Amino acid sequence: MKIAIGSDHFGFELKRQISFLLASTGVALVDFGTYSHAECDYPDFAIPVGRAVATRLADRGILIGATGIGMAIVANKIHGIRAVVAETQFEAEMARQQEDANVLCLGAGTRDLRGILEAWINVPFESEIHGHPSRHARRVQKITEFET
Repeated sequence: MKIAIGSDHFGFELKRQISFLLASTGVALVDFGTYSHAECDYPDFAIPVGRAVATRLADRGILIGATGIGMAIVANKIHGIRAVVAETQFEAEMARQQEDANVLCLGAGTRDLRGILEAWINVPFESEIHGHPSRHARRVQKITEFET
């Protein structure tokens, strides 16, 4: 799996922690910055991460800001992106399983980082149940149709 990652200055430290945690799991990271604590603007990172996921340069994305909310707003402007803010492992699981979310947005103060990341990476989208499209697949299809 390849994950595009980006943060603003608020999320820089958490991005470093995530990069360290994922390095041992075999996940490939494409780091879109920021690379320091210098003040910067979150859209400058949310846009390239979202585009990388939308164009399939990366399988999923992770964005980190002060709250993650601004990052999600920007990423969701990109066709094909379903960005979510997840503050718990359960939210990350449901976002993957039911919404096929492809960009995870986190706040700089996120707790249970390991649980959230494990859910984000390991929980598949529930596209079929017993050989039939799931209700979640039907709902995501409606979103996709609306985008076009």
